[in-house]
Amino acid sequence: MELLSHLALGFSTALSLQNLAYAFLGCVLGTLIGVLPGLGPLATIAMLLPITYTLPPVAALIMLAGIYYGAQYGGSTTAILVNLPGESSAVVTTLDGYQMARRGRAGVALATAGLGSFFAGSVATLILAAFATPLSELAFKFGPAEYFSLMVLGLIGAVVLASGSLVKAVAMIVLGLLLGLVGTDVNSGAARFSFDVPELTDGISITALAMGLFGFAEIIANLEQKEHRETFTDRVTNLFPTREDFRRMIPAVLRGTALGSSLGILPGGGASLASFAAYSLEKKTSKFAHEFGKGAIEGVAGPESANNAAAQTSFIPLLTLGIPPNAVMALMVGAMTIHNIQPGPQVMTSNPALFWGLIASMWIGNLMLVVLNLPLIGVWVKLLTVPYRFLYPAILVFCSIGVYSVNNTVFDVFAAASCGLIGYVFHKLRCEPAPLLLGFVLGPMMEENFRRTLLLSRGDFSVFTTRPLSLGLLVAAAALVAVVALPSIKAKREEAFQEE
Repeated sequence: MELLSHLALGFSTALSLQNLAYAFLGCVLGTLIGVLPGLGPLATIAMLLPITYTLPPVAALIMLAGIYYGAQYGGSTTAILVNLPGESSAVVTTLDGYQMARRGRAGVALATAGLGSFFAGSVATLILAAFATPLSELAFKFGPAEYFSLMVLGLIGAVVLASGSLVKAVAMIVLGLLLGLVGTDVNSGAARFSFDVPELTDGISITALAMGLFGFAEIIANLEQKEHRETFTDRVTNLFPTREDFRRMIPAVLRGTALGSSLGILPGGGASLASFAAYSLEKKTSKFAHEFGKGAIEGVAGPESANNAAAQTSFIPLLTLGIPPNAVMALMVGAMTIHNIQPGPQVMTSNPALFWGLIASMWIGNLMLVVLNLPLIGVWVKLLTVPYRFLYPAILVFCSIGVYSVNNTVFDVFAAASCGLIGYVFHKLRCEPAPLLLGFVLGPMMEENFRRTLLLSRGDFSVFTTRPLSLGLLVAAAALVAVVALPSIKAKREEAFQEE
């Protein structure tokens, strides 16, 4: 009954005219950036962070959340019709979705992606609502020692679950932690690593860093690619799957939803890992394994359900524990900080309308996305005809305006441009920058909790192992390191991303 009363409060908040408008705006923008390859939700959320200064907190978070899970929907459209993933989690959708389009079944593929995404998103939001209260109550038992140990586990999880080389992921995490040290020491008030640059005394702007690494760098990388798009837009006719299609896709949707809901909670997992893992699972369990890569409907239903479920459940550790599990959630921490909201269990008690309003808006947003993505396919298809060389200058201008408006200083624009060049180098070296952003956000929080723990324990380091919760989290972190070092597990980890 308590859950029902909370949800009633959430829907009363989310169904206000203002919040509905911002939910719709977020879903439209999310679908748009999902359809257009080369930008992604990270860069868009970073670009729109300055705008949230002028918005009410609830409306701002509802819009940013809509952008994130909306991008999961939109990414499938480009993947199926053009064989270009609009978003990283839609990479595996190209393998069978595009082949279905080549066989004249583009409409069925799009409907499968849309319906699977809607079901998975709705179930994952229900899981978020059900687990929010008990996890928040558990979080109130956490002290600074437990929070430090939890963040250690989170960073190690981000390294283990990151795609690509483990060594490169560790390097990105460490670099992020070092960049997080720039600024003013909260205890002594002394500036550190600022090199007498006044703009660095408050630290590196998360907007400039994120915009450079994920916005400017992606644009530079995409500009060197040749435009070659073979579309199958004229074959989008029958959107309704057959009875046989439903018989094959329903089990895949259920498996993808379960897998995505689990992986979304894990640090560093996110929608991309969920979609790769779901595709591997479907390929191994399906009776039609020989059809994979040639237009198997399970290859669309499973990954699309998984990435949407993961996008929704990634809000669980953010809202209940205050720990961002991936780079997008790290930006959500930045958005909450802008409005003087400390992410964590206290949000539920201090601002219940925001907490439950955000959760309720996810159900509404998923319904909006079904309407936006299936009946309006023709609108999104038209966008695919716009040459990228016309889109990127406009994106760069808006990015620069957004970065400048944070502190009204040109320094941030130059900082974002510098981060863009560095991000392009990372792209060439195949270094995933998402762990860097996660380390940048968690670094100051880790340092604060570490120093607070030692202050309370009078410098006794054993406090991290004498407190049961803290010890359990550290043991889990050590076990994760030991397990991933095993050759068999390392091979399985690489296999999860083999389709990439």
